[in-house]
Amino acid sequence: MKSRIQHLIRGRRTLNGRTVCIMLLIVSIMTAGCINSANRQARVAEDRGKPIVYASIYPMYDFAKKIGRDRIDLRMAVPAGAEPHGWEPTARLLVEIGRADVFIYNGVGMEPWVDRMLASLSGSRPVVVEASEGIKLLEMKGRDRHGHSPAGYDPHVWLDPVRAKMQAENILKALVQVDRDNAEFYRANFRDFSAKLEELDLLYREALAGSGGREMVVSHAAFGYLADRYGLIQIPVSGLNPREEPGAAELAQLAKLLQDKNIDHVFFETLTSPKLAETLAREVGAKPEVLNPIGGLTRQQMEEGMDYISIMKQNLVTLKRVLDE
Repeated sequence: MKSRIQHLIRGRRTLNGRTVCIMLLIVSIMTAGCINSANRQARVAEDRGKPIVYASIYPMYDFAKKIGRDRIDLRMAVPAGAEPHGWEPTARLLVEIGRADVFIYNGVGMEPWVDRMLASLSGSRPVVVEASEGIKLLEMKGRDRHGHSPAGYDPHVWLDPVRAKMQAENILKALVQVDRDNAEFYRANFRDFSAKLEELDLLYREALAGSGGREMVVSHAAFGYLADRYGLIQIPVSGLNPREEPGAAELAQLAKLLQDKNIDHVFFETLTSPKLAETLAREVGAKPEVLNPIGGLTRQQMEEGMDYISIMKQNLVTLKRVLDE
């Protein structure tokens, strides 16, 4: 009898031990989300001192830099000078982004690799900011699209200063979310940057006030938002590369377009080769001009202190000069 009682007591102790373990496991699972959020704040405040922020492409990087300044550890996914449209991240970089506090991307199909990355993340994730969320987008039609957004929308949202301000505000919200101790610092910087974007918008409005309805021929359909904001008409021409001489078919297409529209310029994204400039002048009577879409700056441009605002002002000088000729 005594041994039977001892057996029952041992069984109850075992049962109680298992029960406690199971209860602890359940509690840990239920509170994981809360702890994860709290840990992110604690990690920012104690472990590193600065939230790690990854931005996909240069415009997002520059906007985050203007708001976060020296209170964030800011990194850019797409390397300086790389073409963002076809770029793909390494496995190592994806791991690093997954460990960050904030990940900012433009969206609208600009970074096709982002959806795959987000689907692969498990456990602790960064606060993800699609900067174009909530912003009115423009559809890309016909020849404008050439492989841009699968949804058919123009991804170059940042080239409109008004929409750029909305993107910056989306970034601000994320920084405040992960680092509340510096919330007022971020908000003050956003107000400063916002004022500069409003000033940039005013410069464009005043400079292009008499250019409403003017057409601009571009080699890449990147300037739809800029054209939409300031009353211009973007005419993209496919098959043109600033570093290669166009073939006979492309030249014939371009010559007809320029003749029909009485236009003597073509806007490229980068400086054209001397050979291309000579060919355009000789064959179709067109001058190559440069409008920078700011999708990616070179390292030299960044070291020289160039940024979104300064390049947008350069673009305005070029637009004003060409459209006034």
